[in-house]
This record gives sequence, structure tokens and C-alpha cells, in this order.
Amino acid sequence: MTEPDAITPLLEVHGLVKEFAVGRGLIFNKPTGHVRAVNGVSFKVAPGETLGLVGESGCGKSTLGRCIMRLLKPSSGEVRISGRDIAMASPRELRAIRQDIQIVFQDPMASLHPRMTVRRILEEPLRLKNMSGSDMRRRVDELLDLVQLSLEIAERFPHELSGGQRQRIGIARALAPQPKLIVLDEPVSALDVSVQAGVLNLLQGLQQRFGISYLFIAHDLAVVKHISHRVAVMYLGGIVEIATSEDLYTRPQHPYTQALLSAVPVPDPDVEKGRSRIVLQGDVPSPMDPPSGCRFRTRCWKATEACARLEPALRQSKAGHFFACHYPEDETLQSAGIH
Repeated sequence: MTEPDAITPLLEVHGLVKEFAVGRGLIFNKPTGHVRAVNGVSFKVAPGETLGLVGESGCGKSTLGRCIMRLLKPSSGEVRISGRDIAMASPRELRAIRQDIQIVFQDPMASLHPRMTVRRILEEPLRLKNMSGSDMRRRVDELLDLVQLSLEIAERFPHELSGGQRQRIGIARALAPQPKLIVLDEPVSALDVSVQAGVLNLLQGLQQRFGISYLFIAHDLAVVKHISHRVAVMYLGGIVEIATSEDLYTRPQHPYTQALLSAVPVPDPDVEKGRSRIVLQGDVPSPMDPPSGCRFRTRCWKATEACARLEPALRQSKAGHFFACHYPEDETLQSAGIH
């Protein structure tokens, strides 16, 4: 959608929808409706690219990532990895496709088997390749070296490691089958700030070395800016803006993006003192009963009657910059950027 036509995308998501049934009753739990957690999302990721996915908690970011991984089955839409449809693939087809796509979860402790040593954890994905014992040992040593951990850690259990070490093991496990794409679901949000930088630099180094693509899901806009080539902003299940990192942070077009950026603190006290904040009114609407037309209109200072009648589609303001708003910003919002 936003890449040059000459580049063949690695990941293509088109019209992706994920609905959850809402039930009532303790015994029979009769379905009474549906919640649309992901609402017709479309985007592409090029080889070797990082697409950041940001938004408030509950906007559907993690659900979208799990649908792309097929940990959740989409209700409708397409997810293609290197041209192969993963959204409706059979279990046998999934086993082959998942060699190309892996995931790193937010909580490294919860995602690692507590009764397995690090070596056993890293050997699990290698067993699918029918590798010999000596080849697996050699590959585990290589993976530990790639994530900058000492070989002695291979014989430890997850509870014996620090949070940063556990997340590096999660990254090593994702690297084991040599994937083309890794979904990173809040990979540094559970880590101390001092540890975050090391993990982010590791991810960038691995991308430069192996040409891996990342879908980087996070709520910290400063972190997303640091690592992403492009950024997509989600609100209540849909993408409201997508652009290059530089363009989105200096020329945000959607009011929701402007509000998010205005809330990010700036290290310079003088600049911080002179910045204006955009304070959103009200709470995020319930996905069970979203507003008509534009889903953001109940919190938007630009909303008119037209916003209630017509849902804005993603449209292009310049090459690579798309937004879903009837009244986009025309001027650069220097006060809302991160510099």
C-alpha cells in the first residue's frame, strides 16, 4: 500500500478482520454479539524493513500480531508471507510457512518453559529441521553468540537469568529457524530502561546482518521512532495513519497521532516547557459499540456532523504517507515531534 511498486513485499495484509463472540450466561454462555478487535486492516512490509505498530492499550495491536502469526485465526481478510496465504492455511501448510515467520513476546519469563534449560529451549525449533545432535549443539552455540550471551548460559534455567538475558533467549529462539519476518510484541516494555537500549541495538544489528523484517508492536513512541523505518498508528481496531518514521513524527496528519506525539516528553527542559499538549477528552469507546462514521470522532476536537456519517478511508497526502481523516493537519507540528 505504501511501498514503491518495484519492491516485492515480504508481508501483505489486506482487509484483515478479527471478531470475538460475546456471550452471556454462566452455564450455556449463549453468544449475544461480536467485538471487532481488528477492523479491516491493510498494510505491507518490505524485505529488511521494520514497521512500527503503535496505539493505546486495547487498540488491537497484539491481536493483529497474533492473527499474522496464525496464533489466532482471522475472521476474514488475507495475510501473505512471500506470496503464500497464511490466514486460511491448513495445519500442514502452516508448519512450512512458520519457518519464515516467528514471534518474540512481551514477557520473556512467561514465554520460556521453566523446566527446560536454555539449550533445550533453543533446540526445540531445530528438531523440526531433523538436525543431528552435534549440529544442534553447534547451532545453539551460534545462536547464543548472535544474541551476545556466554555459552555457559546454555545449561541454566530461565529463572536463573535476568530479564534482559531472558529476552535475548527469546530472540535467539525466534532466530533458530532463520525466519524472514519476526513479530516483536512489546519486546522491551517489561525491561529496565538501561536494558532496553541494548536489546534494541541487538535487533538492529541482526537486521543489518541477516536482512530480517520486523513488525515492531509497542506503545512507547520514542522506542518506535528509534527502530522503525515506517510507523502505523492504530485506534480502536483500525489503522488511522501510516508513513515513514521521519514524516510521521514531523508531519502527523491525523488528530490521534498528534495527540499521542504531544504526550511524549522531550529531554530538553526549555523545549518541554514551551510545548503545547493535546489532551483527549473522554475514554476510548467500547469496541462492542463503536461510534458511527469515524471511530475517533467522540474524542476529536475537529469532529463535525460529516465525521458521524462517513467513515474516512485511508488516503494519501504525499508519497508513502496515508491517513484516515476528513480534516488532516496541513502544517508541520514541530511542537508535537520528538527531536
